[in-house]
Amino acid sequence: MSELCAVKAHVLRYWEQEFTQLSPVKRRGNRRYYQHHEVLLIRRIRELLYEEGFTISGARQRLEHEAGVAPEPAPAAAKPALDISGLRAEITAILKILG
Repeated sequence: MSELCAVKAHVLRYWEQEFTQLSPVKRRGNRRYYQHHEVLLIRRIRELLYEEGFTISGARQRLEHEAGVAPEPAPAAAKPALDISGLRAEITAILKILG
């Protein structure tokens, strides 16, 4: 997971304490299993902290605000809901990492 999201394992564990939305399933041996929405959340947290310069508390507030705001309805002639080629590229990249 740390390779996929470009975040070290100890940072992920710290974020689990700071961001209540991030709660992976823990299995035998304390291994953490992240669901798709949690992977997206980790990427968003990383973006807020590392690229946009937010503090932990600022990022937490931004995520809470984003969760509370309903997305705008898409116009009738919007692009398809699934970008198959992008999805395929992302899956291929993940498979290479898992190797």
